[in-house]
Amino acid sequence: MTVSVFRRYLLPGFVFQSVVIAGGYGTGREIVEFFLTLGPIRGLLAMVLVTMTVWSLVAAVSYELARRFQTYEYRSFFRRLLGRGWISFELSYAALLLLVLAVIGAAAGSIVEETFGLPYSIGVIGVLLAVGALVFFGSAAIERVMSGWSVVLYIVYAILMVWSFRRFGPQIGEAFAIRPDVWATREWVIGGVRYAAYNLALVPVVLFAVRHIRTRREALSAGLLTGIIGIVPAVLFYTAMAGHYPEILVRPIPANHLLEQLGSRPFQLAFQLVLFGTLIETGTGMIHAVNERLAGAFGERGLALPRLVRPATALILLGCALLLTRFGLVDLIAKGYGTLTWFFLAIYVIPVLTIGIWKLARVPDWAASFDAPYDGGADEPS
Repeated sequence: MTVSVFRRYLLPGFVFQSVVIAGGYGTGREIVEFFLTLGPIRGLLAMVLVTMTVWSLVAAVSYELARRFQTYEYRSFFRRLLGRGWISFELSYAALLLLVLAVIGAAAGSIVEETFGLPYSIGVIGVLLAVGALVFFGSAAIERVMSGWSVVLYIVYAILMVWSFRRFGPQIGEAFAIRPDVWATREWVIGGVRYAAYNLALVPVVLFAVRHIRTRREALSAGLLTGIIGIVPAVLFYTAMAGHYPEILVRPIPANHLLEQLGSRPFQLAFQLVLFGTLIETGTGMIHAVNERLAGAFGERGLALPRLVRPATALILLGCALLLTRFGLVDLIAKGYGTLTWFFLAIYVIPVLTIGIWKLARVPDWAASFDAPYDGGADEPS
């Protein structure tokens, strides 16, 4: 596979998975909150049949909109999609950004405290400083780090699942042998949509990685692959956790409980190190999207974004998020995400699948290309 093919088809999916994991399922708390509480089978159906499908569809349309209209940051993207209503996404995204950064800080603090016995504050401050440092280096470095770390993540999650099956295979089988009324679909369909909706707010975050896409086929294919790439680690993690259902439901960090049950201190440390890296990735991606939005606004005025603005933006946002970490991981996820879900469903998911598709059908590909020159992939190897 050439570098060019990887960038066009797989890179957006890996960047999305990197951004979504820490706020989406890295600690396992989110999976418990949205899926495992439904029961093992219904939760799995909600993940695979609903969340993955919605992620793929919305990503595919979004990538094609971004390619067609050359909108590679969320401000210009939503001005195309919602017109003057674009500000509604920015306000909602600001709330989500602070919430996710707070979740990242709280998760890092809990990991450091529970795994290494160090003060909670060290984890919080450490991960936020690492995010600020990575943001400074810009898109190319962020793409490399996110795609590379995603490969490491897949390997670790695969090991976790295989090991869990070997140790707890009968318990996992018993959990999935519980036969609820799966045809009573309303509850698990709503759960899958809710989880998909707030995470999909992160698709506009990865638009900087869509610059390499050149054709409609590449955009749609990359979008469909995004849903698959994004959900596979979650499914692996979920299956491993199902073997400890229902006691795992009350654990603040289910990942720690699962690792403790496996009884391997070296693997626990390795897993937590990888998880810590995903926390940094998610915070970096979300703050980088704000910097790209600022760069786009400067660019419209013929100006370049001053280099020091990027770390300054990171420090301001991270400082605000630090104040929210005192609420704790469980409350942040249960209350904050649930509230924001419906906003993103209304201002992004539904509009992109209606207005977005209508705009793509209405504007020919050749006409849209006059809006702005293609600026991605010019230096790619063929």
